[in-house]
Amino acid sequence: MAKHKRTPAPSPTRVRLATATATAAALTGGLFAVSAGSASADTSGVSASDADFNGDGYADLAVSASHAYVSGHANAGQIAVVYGGATGTHKVLLSQNSAGVPGTAESGDYFGADSAYGDFDGDGYDDLLVGAPGEDVGSDTDGGTAAILWGSANGLTSGTTVADPRPSAHDGFGGPVEAGDFDGDGKDDLAIGANNKDTVDIFRGGVSRTTGPATRSVVTVPVISDTGAGVWNLHSGDANGDGKDDLIVNGYSKDDGYNANYWLPGTSSGPSASGAVRLPEGIITDLGDTNSDGYDDIVVGDSWATVGGDTNSGAVSVIKGSASGPVTSSATKFTQDSSGVAGSAEKNDYFGQELDLGDVNGDGHLDLVVSADGENLTNGTDAGAVWVLYGKADGTGITGTGSLYVDQNTPGVPNSNENYDYFGSDVHIDDLNGDGRGEVYVGAAGENGSNGAVYPVYVNADGKTLTPSSALYTSTLGISASGTPRLGANFTD
Repeated sequence: MAKHKRTPAPSPTRVRLATATATAAALTGGLFAVSAGSASADTSGVSASDADFNGDGYADLAVSASHAYVSGHANAGQIAVVYGGATGTHKVLLSQNSAGVPGTAESGDYFGADSAYGDFDGDGYDDLLVGAPGEDVGSDTDGGTAAILWGSANGLTSGTTVADPRPSAHDGFGGPVEAGDFDGDGKDDLAIGANNKDTVDIFRGGVSRTTGPATRSVVTVPVISDTGAGVWNLHSGDANGDGKDDLIVNGYSKDDGYNANYWLPGTSSGPSASGAVRLPEGIITDLGDTNSDGYDDIVVGDSWATVGGDTNSGAVSVIKGSASGPVTSSATKFTQDSSGVAGSAEKNDYFGQELDLGDVNGDGHLDLVVSADGENLTNGTDAGAVWVLYGKADGTGITGTGSLYVDQNTPGVPNSNENYDYFGSDVHIDDLNGDGRGEVYVGAAGENGSNGAVYPVYVNADGKTLTPSSALYTSTLGISASGTPRLGANFTD
């Protein structure tokens, strides 16, 4: 299994350093950035790795607006669910004031800051794990919480709270969340971190709707700080091919003050810090078998990377999996200076800000979508852009050759490039219409004064042209335009 983000500020003074945002959250009690979430070992198109909350065989999409006002409460947060189907989609908006959803919408809850999916109770319907890291739990201000919204034939209709097992030990519980079968028992497990701690709580053995998770353990991550910054993001996938999902944990490094990115192998008792491997720096990760060798490869986005002297230009590395785990010496790097990749590496592009794996052209091989939401374009400072790097025809890896470049001025994409749209604030591949090709969903969290928007990009079978689509806006979904909802800052992967 496996399931992906960071929120842009509504101005050119956006805070890029997750260190700064995480520390600010810890110190101010409410300035939570959207997690860089987790990315699936996707093979999109119609795939078992796509969320299907109503069991109809079509993939469903969940996207957050964690800074949305709900009943007048600022930053309470909402999640929009778009249910796929052969004849179109239907949309449902969920908050903590929705029937069946645990809790009550309150200011600063940030419901939907991160989310993940899995069939946690084993009933055949995917469920949605949602974090609300700003939730006040009793007298514990910003203690944070998480909830499972249960799938059914009618979609997501009820929920159960996953209570913090160590209240007051940390703040921001539910800031990063993830799902995967970490012990290989065939049941989807939960991994929940906190914004200011170096530990991750693992809930294993399935989850009962009445009694909760069967077992719980805690894993402490090497080198990640527990002095206020803590864990930023969680990701999962099987890099060593042993049938147990591994956990990738990203956070603030207490030894060099930058970024710590670790692979923790899955074991019969869950993810283990023993045998952990430090990965190349970067805070966005996805996993999937890009070279058809039976091992998930790890794709790392380092949007802060310096390329040709240009700081924050950004780079993406593909690290091969193997029977002994990730082979860090094998990394293949892509930048905007790579052959076949449109554009050129420039300061503050943030190439690799977000990424996702899936089959965009329907050839059965994984493709890689990469965003640079700081890309400056004609009439658009920080307008943002997205690339599709296709899997090679022989299935042996990702290539820049023949890649597809997309921005809001590309024919088939609604609207046009504008200042501070941050097109590519998140990206996700999903096949909601069941045609065998994954659509590329692009978030633009800065659109319309940081109301945000989601742009479905329908790539034709030629892999070069697009079929026109309609965007999803706050008005489309019924989200209040008060404040800065930032729709499109985080997809559930």
